[in-house]
Amino acid sequence: MAKTKEILRRIKSVSSTKKITKALEMVSAAKMRKAIEAVLKTRAYASLSWETVLRLAKLAAANSESLHPLLKPRRQVNKAAIILLTGNRGMCGGYNTAVINKAKESIKKHPATTEFILAGKKGTALYHQGFNIAAEFEKSELLTDAREIYPIVKMVLSDYARKKYDKILVAYTDFVNPVKQVPRLRQLLPVNIENPEQYLGSIELKAAWEGGEEAEKGSRKVIGDVYEYVFEPSPREVLDKMIPRLLEVQLYQAFLEANASEHSARMTAMHQATDAATDMVSELTLFYNKARQAGITSEIAEISAGANALAE
Repeated sequence: MAKTKEILRRIKSVSSTKKITKALEMVSAAKMRKAIEAVLKTRAYASLSWETVLRLAKLAAANSESLHPLLKPRRQVNKAAIILLTGNRGMCGGYNTAVINKAKESIKKHPATTEFILAGKKGTALYHQGFNIAAEFEKSELLTDAREIYPIVKMVLSDYARKKYDKILVAYTDFVNPVKQVPRLRQLLPVNIENPEQYLGSIELKAAWEGGEEAEKGSRKVIGDVYEYVFEPSPREVLDKMIPRLLEVQLYQAFLEANASEHSARMTAMHQATDAATDMVSELTLFYNKARQAGITSEIAEISAGANALAE
């Protein structure tokens, strides 16, 4: 009887856990739908803006001049910064661990001193692992405005301009679909035209600057595979406003990708936990019925044995 009570107690405990994981799954599904909607709306614009940055960087290289300090690679990389985008909570499978490990791997490839700029509470695990943390920012689970990331953008642009860092990277998780998220590390500054990273998001739009036999279009025309731009009032004045804005769009898109990935990972993890709880309840119910049947059979056997003893 004590065994059946213990099994019944476990069934109630697992059933309660199942209710919690099911509720978390439903909440994550609702947040995921909003996050996916936001990320899909901005992907085309983010891809086009990155294409524009690459075109400008290649134009500067072709002319053997730097149109803007943010497009000019440093001769020697002494210090780098990684913007690490993690979640604020757990219960999302290996989402946080995967992106943190991706950032750690990059340190081995970059011999320069590396500092982390954290966005998301789970990234604070690096404090206890001996890594250098330059700053920590709050991260909203559902971004609604690019102005929410202005403090990070302002900090990294300022630090890069005054040469505190020679390279700025962002570690985030690319959203592919609700069951697949890929941790990535891409270089924001300086713009790398020799080996440009893939565009943010699973949509990979071919950059027009990669090829080039296009005809003249408006105020720009193709010279080989490089576009010639007409700037008003001057290249420096235009790019002083344009380049930071384009890089801001890339970082904002990375935040959106990370949020969509996090909610998708959490929904999937909670769905799997709910299914596991359902299976466990079924198994425990079977054990409970067997134990109860065994107990009843034992009691009947004892009664029969007692009756036979009295009959004799």
